[in-house]
Amino acid sequence: MVHKNKILNFIINSTFEAILDQIDEIHPVDFLEALAEFEEDPIIVLSKLPDEYVGLLLDYAEDDEKFKLLSLFSEKRKGQIVSEMSSDELVDLLGSLDEEDKNAIINNMNVDDVEEVKELLSYDPESAGGIMATEFIAIKESYTVNETIEYLRTMAPDSETPYYIYVVDGFDVLKGVVPLREIIVSDPDTLIKDIMIEKIISAPVDMDQEEVSNIFEKYGFMAIPVTDHKGVILGIVTVDDVIEIMKEEYTEDMFRLAGLDEEEKISGSVSSAIKSRLPWLLVNLVTAILAAATVSLFENTIAQIVALATFMPIVAGMGGNAGTQTLTMIIRGIALGELSYENQKEILQKEISIGLINGLCLGLVVAMLGYFWVGSFAFGFVIGLAMFLNLIVATVSGYYVPVILKKIGIDPALASAVFVTTVTDVLGFFFFLGLATIMITSLI
Repeated sequence: MVHKNKILNFIINSTFEAILDQIDEIHPVDFLEALAEFEEDPIIVLSKLPDEYVGLLLDYAEDDEKFKLLSLFSEKRKGQIVSEMSSDELVDLLGSLDEEDKNAIINNMNVDDVEEVKELLSYDPESAGGIMATEFIAIKESYTVNETIEYLRTMAPDSETPYYIYVVDGFDVLKGVVPLREIIVSDPDTLIKDIMIEKIISAPVDMDQEEVSNIFEKYGFMAIPVTDHKGVILGIVTVDDVIEIMKEEYTEDMFRLAGLDEEEKISGSVSSAIKSRLPWLLVNLVTAILAAATVSLFENTIAQIVALATFMPIVAGMGGNAGTQTLTMIIRGIALGELSYENQKEILQKEISIGLINGLCLGLVVAMLGYFWVGSFAFGFVIGLAMFLNLIVATVSGYYVPVILKKIGIDPALASAVFVTTVTDVLGFFFFLGLATIMITSLI
């Protein structure tokens, strides 16, 4: 039942009872792919599906598709469907809507679900609380293994991760975790508190989602619990949510390094693309003017030694490339938590060493090129030294710019490239043309 060309035909031509019997064999992702190719009204197919499966489809659908699919149903069925969605996906859906559409959905939900959703919506959407799900299993530490198994038979089907059993005290304070395997192999009368793992890693409800993803990457967990300041378990974050976060964060960083809005889509409108790109192009124009102003200070020198104009882009361009290399590594280190207070001095020393070695190598190469091109040792020395100095500056700025921006609360991925490029262009021209001005009598 996984072939796309068979899925829709089966749904359209089968009774509700037959669909109910076989629907678990169709993965929601396969169904959504098949539905995307359906040329008729999708409600023809969706109306025949049980609410639980439609809720599952919405869980797997892209954020901008969730509401489109839900809008196809009547108001009554909307309430029934959203009650079947996982809490974290429902909150993502509601968080993307305007007040009118959000209230229309909430008004069709039952009272208990509304209270839970409103609490989840109160958390920062990029915090542990904002991405957690409330479908988890928690048992009392006083339970026996047998009592736990009986409890799991009723609760596990509604849980996000039935293989992690969290243990709490009488006040719902998290005390530990019991792997499902341990419950299966233990004697029925064994107390849960005797087999639970007490040292458990959890995420505070206000922890940033990037820090949460770093925990998953470090320990390889499938899920981690989320707690309040008293240690009460509020929900869990699962690995599928973290994968989505990593995808979003890396996409955001990639777009911002290019001066683009992460919300821009390839199929978006011309106006939205201009709104996303034009502001940063204007910022780049300002920095280009600054570089041009630096060049204008040495117009007399360039007029006397025309070859300088040929080699200027080489010095500035190589500095920009070297700065971007360091910048990319530092931004990645900041995002993944690899750059810390303890190792920042060591990393800076490493980057400076790289800048010195690369500067020396490229400086020698471009010095020889300058000598053979112009036929002057002095010219080769000037461009070689300018290249050496600019690569050191590029490396240092590639390190310090994102670190400083992070400390003052600005996203390093958003603004670092502009500043580093400005530094390498302006100082590259200044080193090259300044040295040429100092040594002009040897160059003419």
